[in-house]
Amino acid sequence: MRFVVVDTNCLLRMIPLRSKYRQLWNDFLNGRYYICVSNEIISEYFEILSQKVSPSFALNIVGAILRSPFVKQYNPQYRFGLIEQDPDDNKFVDCAIIANADYLVSDDSHFKVLETIQFPKVNLVTLDLFASEMEVS
Repeated sequence: MRFVVVDTNCLLRMIPLRSKYRQLWNDFLNGRYYICVSNEIISEYFEILSQKVSPSFALNIVGAILRSPFVKQYNPQYRFGLIEQDPDDNKFVDCAIIANADYLVSDDSHFKVLETIQFPKVNLVTLDLFASEMEVS
C-alpha cells in the first residue's frame, strides 16, 4: 500500500467529477493508497477549498478525508525547512518525511528543490506521474 502526501493544488484537480484526475480521488476512497496529512495540511485544504468552491463543499471533502480509513494523520514536531522560496509548502514536505511517504504529489515548481536534496530524501512526483503509477499498479 502506498503512502502519499498530496499538495493542495493537486487535490483540487483530483476532486471534480469531470477531471482527468478524478480516478485518483476514487482510488483513495476505495483504499488503493493512503493520504498522509497533518493538521496544517487539513487546515490548508479547508481554507483553499472554501475560497475556490464553497465552505460547505470544503467541509464535505475534508470530512471525507478525515473519516476515511485510508488516511494517516501525523503531527510533525520538527520543521526541516527544505523549501526556502515558499516556506508555507514545507508543511507537505515535513509530513512526507515523518510519514516516510512513498510520494509527495505536487506540480508546484517550489518543490523541485527536493530533487537536489539527498537527505532527508523526499520522492517528489507530478500529478501526471502519480496517475501513471496508479494505472500500472
